Amino acid sequence: MTAIYLQQKNWLEAEQCLNGQAVIVLPLGASLKEHGHHLPLNNDQLIADFLTAEVGKLCDIVVLPTVNYSFYPAFSEYPGSVTLTQNTAASMIAEICLSIANFGPRKFYVLNTGVSTQKALKQASETISQLNSEIIFQYTDFKEATEFAAAGLLEQEGGGHADECETSMMLHIAPDMVLQERAIKDFSSSNSGSLTRKKALEDRGDRVYSPTGAWGDPTLATAFKGETIVNRLVDFILGNLKQI
Repeated sequence: MTAIYLQQKNWLEAEQCLNGQAVIVLPLGASLKEHGHHLPLNNDQLIADFLTAEVGKLCDIVVLPTVNYSFYPAFSEYPGSVTLTQNTAASMIAEICLSIANFGPRKFYVLNTGVSTQKALKQASETISQLNSEIIFQYTDFKEATEFAAAGLLEQEGGGHADECETSMMLHIAPDMVLQERAIKDFSSSNSGSLTRKKALEDRGDRVYSPTGAWGDPTLATAFKGETIVNRLVDFILGNLKQI
């Protein structure tokens, strides 16, 4: 079993693998989204690409190039972070899948590494269903996936962004990209939502104050935890793909 990376093929080769039995995987991971003081802006893209490669070793899939921009409004205050509107993000995913469907494929899976992206993906699913009812379109519920993968491993009191879980994954996937000495516990509120750098309470609105851009305790992260989490995530995604 091996993954076919479509961008590496010419159109004649693409014609051979784009058929009704093909399972098309579209990785989705931000390349410009803040992840605290210790993780790179392309954190989500690195995770998406790694998970796709691991899944591709275990099942036959056709992989499209990673979509590295989407709907990430929660991090818009932090320099370098880019977000699209929900409509734009949804339209991009839908149009990519519908374009590929013109050549025969009917099974699509977005390997998603975001949480706010769920809204755009749900909207994309509705659009695709309206325009081509033959297409099966599914995507990773990354919140559910990481909760499953990190069960029994985490020591932090709470979190969900650039935290113990995500940092542990990166210590396994790309340790050279992690500045662990800069990791800081940043968990001032258990309320989830958009993050803000604004100190004054009256300026925050309903956003969660986070001077670092993290939400959780990345200082507790280890590569061992990360390896376990990543392996469980691969199993979770394989389970999704078997249902297509």
